[in-house]
Amino acid sequence: METTSLIAMSRQSGLQRQMDIVANNIANMNTNGFKGENMMFVEHLVKSQGGQKLLGSKLSFVRDIATMTDFSDGPSERTGNPLDLAIRAEGYFVIQTDKGERYTRNGRFKLDEGGQMVTQKGDPVLSSGNNPIFLSPEDTEISISRDGTVSTNNGDLGRLKLVTFEKPQLLKRSAGGIFAPAEGQRPKDVESPDIAQGMLEGSNVKPILEMAKMIDVQRTYDGVRDFIDREDERMRNMVKEMGQTV
Repeated sequence: METTSLIAMSRQSGLQRQMDIVANNIANMNTNGFKGENMMFVEHLVKSQGGQKLLGSKLSFVRDIATMTDFSDGPSERTGNPLDLAIRAEGYFVIQTDKGERYTRNGRFKLDEGGQMVTQKGDPVLSSGNNPIFLSPEDTEISISRDGTVSTNNGDLGRLKLVTFEKPQLLKRSAGGIFAPAEGQRPKDVESPDIAQGMLEGSNVKPILEMAKMIDVQRTYDGVRDFIDREDERMRNMVKEMGQTV
């Protein structure tokens, strides 16, 4: 295949992956604590195979090198639910899953049948002592202070564990706004937690911007596809004309 088509296909391949990311952002625009993603592209230059000059021509390919997570805060919404929590600064809640500790900004918690504070999926929320937090039927008037201390009419029950990471871009994403640490990555406790009770942090995805981005990516993809089709037609015509002259 000719070099022009290869260059166009490199761009088309990157656009397809970008479309997947934009679609995932839009699908999670109502997921509490979700952090949007963006793609990072670079221009990849290679020397033309037919270039015999000292300063031969260079070919410019498109290459996507990574995805970047936007860790900016999402808008906070007041719910009035005493088990809805929003982190107003840095940090992640720590939850215990069947795959080990995981981290999230989604503070939409509840109590299971045993009185344990859990996520909507049923994963226990951990305290600063790495233990689950339990409430008894006699525990009423649930209060969670700014530093994460959980208390009721019967006294303090523990303090929610809040951690942060030196390099959050290395965190591994999974569904529902859950993050796992990269190999060798260790969390550290947040020194000054800032938790708001009765509030939830929403997704930081901006729907209008993402929809506009999706339209732009789709139009660009279609334009590259049309270019490849025209280039393919040009090649066929050129081969046909060469065959007629022989």
